[in-house]
Order: sequence, then C-alpha cells, then structure tokens
Amino acid sequence: MRKKVAVIFPGMGYHSDKPLLYFSKRIAVENGYEIVEVNYEFPYKAREIMNDKVRMKEAFEIAVDQINDRLGKIDFGEYSDVVFIGKSIGTALAAYFDSRLGVNARNLVFTPVPQTFDRLAPKSGIVFHGLDDPWCSTDVAQAKCDELELELYKVDKANHSLETDSAAADICNLKGIMEKVESFIKA
Repeated sequence: MRKKVAVIFPGMGYHSDKPLLYFSKRIAVENGYEIVEVNYEFPYKAREIMNDKVRMKEAFEIAVDQINDRLGKIDFGEYSDVVFIGKSIGTALAAYFDSRLGVNARNLVFTPVPQTFDRLAPKSGIVFHGLDDPWCSTDVAQAKCDELELELYKVDKANHSLETDSAAADICNLKGIMEKVESFIKA
C-alpha cells in the first residue's frame, strides 16, 4: 500500500481543533492518511489585518518563514496521494507551497482569502465558501472557481467560519460539508 498524507494549514484564529479542520483530519486518518500539521504565530489578530493589504502580505510572509523548514523536509514524492487542507490564510499558504514545492496536491479549501486563487492550481480541489463571508466575496469565489474549474460548495448565510446564527443549522451544514470532504478524500 502506498503512503498518503494530508497537510493541515490552519487559519489565523481557526486552529485544527475547530470543526472544519478537526473533522477533516479525522476523516483523513480514517482513510489511511498520515497527518502533518503546520502552525504559525502572528503578532496581531486577524481582524487587525482585514482590508490592510500590507499587513496581509506581512502575515503571509511570517507564516511562510515559520513553515518553510517543516514542509521543505518532506519528500512528497514518497506519497501516492497528497491532500492539502487549508482554512482562510491557510488556503493561500497551501496553494503557495503546492506551487513552490511542485507537490501537485489535491486541495480542500475552506473559506479562502482572494489571494488563494493567485496560486491555486486548476482542477485541484473543492472550495467551501460562506455566502456572508466578509473576507472573500461570493462573486470573486464563483468567478475564480469557474476560471480554475474548481468545485464550489456554498453555504447560505454562513460567515468566514462557515457558521450562521443558528447552532442547529451549523450542525446540519457541517454534516453536508463533511460528506463532501469524505467523498473528496476517498476519490
């Protein structure tokens, strides 16, 4: 049996113990994937960089510096399947490292920032987007997914964490999201 790996790229305030990443990680493990988690720390909170292109670029560069060594030591050629699972800024980092390291990963993209689409490979995965996400407009997500031939899964009334104002709705939405994740991982 060939080895498979899933690399987790969290968001600034959305770590791998939160629902989208936690359950995606569990599904990957259940399907025989080794898990690699990258972590990064920032000198400020996500809301402090929203709509500030200079600080957003700085946050990205800080994260790249912090995870460069970790990913550079992995021989992705040893794996028959590589899945990058990213959330928010983690989606941009996943796309960046996929391109830079020539991994050719399959991508689970949770609530991308617009910059994610600058490096995301065509036909490389599925994008999950909340229709009320203030970080990336639905028009941008739809246009870029169409252009790159990526499946786009939209969640009505959901924010940047794919959550609404109803816990019951969130649980129902999470079930649908994780069914899509499981189908993607098993493919």
